[in-house]
Amino acid sequence: MPGGCVTTRYERAVRRIPGGRDGRRMLGVALVDRTGSGLWAATSVLYFTYVAHLSVGQVGTLAAVAGCAGLAGAPAGGRLADRLPVTRVLIAFQLLRAAAAVGLLLTHAFPLLLVCSAAGGFGDRAASILTKLYSSRVAGADRVRYQAVNRTIANVGWTVGGLGAAAALAAGTTAVYRVLLLGDALSFVAAALLTARCAEIAAAPVPAAARAGEGPANPWRDRTYLAYVMTDALLFFDDAVFKVGLPLWAVHATDAPDGAVPVLLVLNSVMVVALQVPLSRFGATTGAAHRLLLPLSLVFAAGGAAMAASAAHGAVPATACLAVGAAAFTLAEMLHAIVSWELSIALAPDTAQGAYLGVHGLAQASQRAAGPLVVTAAVAAGPLGWGVFGAVIAGSCLAQHRLVRGRVGVPRGVVAAPAAGS
Repeated sequence: MPGGCVTTRYERAVRRIPGGRDGRRMLGVALVDRTGSGLWAATSVLYFTYVAHLSVGQVGTLAAVAGCAGLAGAPAGGRLADRLPVTRVLIAFQLLRAAAAVGLLLTHAFPLLLVCSAAGGFGDRAASILTKLYSSRVAGADRVRYQAVNRTIANVGWTVGGLGAAAALAAGTTAVYRVLLLGDALSFVAAALLTARCAEIAAAPVPAAARAGEGPANPWRDRTYLAYVMTDALLFFDDAVFKVGLPLWAVHATDAPDGAVPVLLVLNSVMVVALQVPLSRFGATTGAAHRLLLPLSLVFAAGGAAMAASAAHGAVPATACLAVGAAAFTLAEMLHAIVSWELSIALAPDTAQGAYLGVHGLAQASQRAAGPLVVTAAVAAGPLGWGVFGAVIAGSCLAQHRLVRGRVGVPRGVVAAPAAGS
């Protein structure tokens, strides 16, 4: 009987996932994709150092090239999705990522590694945009909750991949590095095969009346959307806090023990897995997501203040403030994800969702390049730097709230008239 109860609860939970069977299949794609990416993320620097025998500068160059290629991949993928079936384009980019990973495995020549890294970065950002576009279509009105489930599963996959890599690397042989890179390549092939089983979901048809009043289908001419993307790029800087800022700050500027850093990073993952889906209900509509920008600004400001306060003397108060700061920035990360999922789609006309999402993808892609530099500057500036960092992002939330309020509530498929002025 207890086993039957557990099974029943599981079946109910599965049925509550938006998107039906195709939605669940795309969640499987996310799990496989992120597990493979977790294997490679935990291994890449070590592989290039110990197997490919690259210098520190060369490893950094590979990462920079991949990031720059990603800037081009986001709009390119979105534009293609408006012209071709999303699933077929997504399969093509997943296979491109697989080929890039195999290329890294087959050569140690630096120029060829640059080409493979660029191809991988291009395919990664394009695939991310296409997955988001498909998810928004398959889930319909429940797209925010679906994206929350997707993000939770992606985090689980990333963690599983990272733990698997850590366990494998205990062997300490070069063959293990190659096996992990091959596993990353195979994960993209498996993701492509799973994607092939997903039905193509067309964009919702736009009524003739809406088409008659529609603004430019080109996002590069939509000033409001471009300004929205610029403010959103600043909000994505929370990602660099955990990758760069918090570890550097904790080790070099606080009395917190070094062992606190991995614990706080685990806290970030645990909070996302536990709370992302429940929090999604606060941004289930466009209006709700828009209103969420106001409390989000307060959370960002609180996170910056807590990080600044962690410079206080003493291991206990420093660790406590770091924990508050990490929790605040994690909450901000989750709330911003909810807002961004909804507004990036809601502000786009239905006739050009792919192109608009591609341009929005530049916000996260540019953060990957600029975020570490900005956060490092905040660390170097001391407690004041963290206060300014939190205040600037909080101000960006308020600016975004004011910027898009004229577009919130406009019927789907219509771009408000002010955006068309160009």
